[in-house]
Amino acid sequence: MHPYRTHTCGELRAGNVGETVRLSGWVHRKRDHGQLLFVDLRDDFGVTQVVTDVSSELFPEIERVRVESVIKVTGTVVKRSDETINPRLPTGEVELRMEAFEVLSTAAQVPLQVNSDEDAGEEVRLRYRFLDLRRERMHRNIKLRSDVISSIRRRMTEQGFREFQTPILTASSPEGARDFLVPSRLHAGKFYALPQAPQMFKQLLMMAGFDKYFQIAPCFRDEASRADRSPGEFYQLDFEMSFVTQDDVFNAIEPVLTDVFEEFAGNRSVTKPPYPRIPYEEAMLKYGTDKPDLRNPIEIAEATEPFRNSGFGIFAKAIEKGAEIRAIPAPGAAARPRSFFDKLNAWAQNEGKPGLGYIVFAEGGEAKGPIAKNLDEHRLHMIKEAADVGDGDAVFFVCDKKADAEDFAGVVRTRVGQELDLIEKDTYKFCWVVDFPMYELDEETGRIEFSHNPFSMPQGGLDALEHEDPLAIKATQYDIVCNGIELSSGAIRNHLPEVMYRAFGIVGYTPEQVEERFSGLLSALKYGAPPHGGCAPGIDRIVMLLADEPNIREIVAFPMTQRAEDLMMGAPAEIPEERLKELHLKVALPPKRQSQSGEGEKKTAAGS
Repeated sequence: MHPYRTHTCGELRAGNVGETVRLSGWVHRKRDHGQLLFVDLRDDFGVTQVVTDVSSELFPEIERVRVESVIKVTGTVVKRSDETINPRLPTGEVELRMEAFEVLSTAAQVPLQVNSDEDAGEEVRLRYRFLDLRRERMHRNIKLRSDVISSIRRRMTEQGFREFQTPILTASSPEGARDFLVPSRLHAGKFYALPQAPQMFKQLLMMAGFDKYFQIAPCFRDEASRADRSPGEFYQLDFEMSFVTQDDVFNAIEPVLTDVFEEFAGNRSVTKPPYPRIPYEEAMLKYGTDKPDLRNPIEIAEATEPFRNSGFGIFAKAIEKGAEIRAIPAPGAAARPRSFFDKLNAWAQNEGKPGLGYIVFAEGGEAKGPIAKNLDEHRLHMIKEAADVGDGDAVFFVCDKKADAEDFAGVVRTRVGQELDLIEKDTYKFCWVVDFPMYELDEETGRIEFSHNPFSMPQGGLDALEHEDPLAIKATQYDIVCNGIELSSGAIRNHLPEVMYRAFGIVGYTPEQVEERFSGLLSALKYGAPPHGGCAPGIDRIVMLLADEPNIREIVAFPMTQRAEDLMMGAPAEIPEERLKELHLKVALPPKRQSQSGEGEKKTAAGS
């Protein structure tokens, strides 16, 4: 017999009754029924119930064992009586009658409950992450992550992609987020950077003649954490293709994503290729965001004209100063009580807005509400047509400068969809957002800046850069979105040096500055580069969606806190002076902020 186990804790079935077996695992739970002691034994594969009775000499020994201790049990598989079968467990028809056991490792008193989903708080969970990961939900999430990555790898390989690894130590990027820097011991005063993405290297692979590349790539950015991004590092399905158009990229990745989601989505539906394509400007108008959640059927409408020079002075005056009006339909909301509208108005005020105006189109055609009293029938009809609403519906309004109106209208759309229970459930809805602007105007400086990825090919190429208004030029760039979460940005790349010089020249770079900052990429472009493009869907976000988790921390094995600290391993940490000398570094700490008094310091610490 194997020294530790003949079966796993998720393997025994009715067909094993009568066999002598050996199991090893963690003591998940103990239940003392007086004459009988039940132990749920857990391993990576499941749980098996082990039982011994008071007449056994093993009874007092197993009674003393703490939960989460690791034990080995040998015994006979017996069938449970009909009334004690546990249908929730795959092993629930049988139990193991204990004949021998050995403690392999004794557990101390655990600081969090492994056998329940009770939240012990972020600090405890991350300090004892090895215990947190033993819990059923977390264990399932991390195994799901592994399975998803394996499925993606298989599907990419079947499409003819080859997996290559790109450098982890590289040069600092002059664009994008902050780099994590690594000091060089051999080159005093110089630093490597951890890659924010393999962008340059995957393009160089295309220029090296490889046709299709992919990688489950680690990426590093020194930026604040968010619910959908871990601080410090994240992983993405990075891929690139040569001699392709935007359609080719879409056709390559859509079946991979649909198939992976269908494989792990359970009974939830998934968008079939081809995915809807929404131009950026349309997305901002209809959904108030470039990450539209298509589970919400509400579409925002432009409603400036019905209020221009109208009797509703607040909006009319704002329009004269350049404001725009957005209308957010609320289907069926006319039947809601006044308190429904007051609640949303108070919510808008808590969001820092003056309020949330509305019109109710009651059954029978009567328009109600403070705004309706100041508009004639023609203007009310214009609003109904623009917002595509009818009797029984309501419309909310946002009035602000264009960008702010779009943004808050998107927030209102989501809130109204939630309040009216309109968000479609048990579905994954994908779409592409396309035709992003190549450039944008910085309102503070008045300068033209890149809007998104500066290395995208502008639609129209060099001719557009030389003859069109920069603010009207669209980039061959696209985002893939699922349920309101951006999974990836991608683009058809600029593969021509002359286009790169001109594109950067528009934002103020001289040819010499372009040469200095992007010498590696430019050098490769000058030796013959194929048209190429790609994308990089986020692995963490894909798994977060499939696991139905609100925070990316729940699907990463060893995440950091929101303050980018690893409480378990003690990172970041101070470095001994001798190591700093080897790296030619001196630490210059910022001055500590002093409170006005010790008492004030204590109040601050107490959260007063």
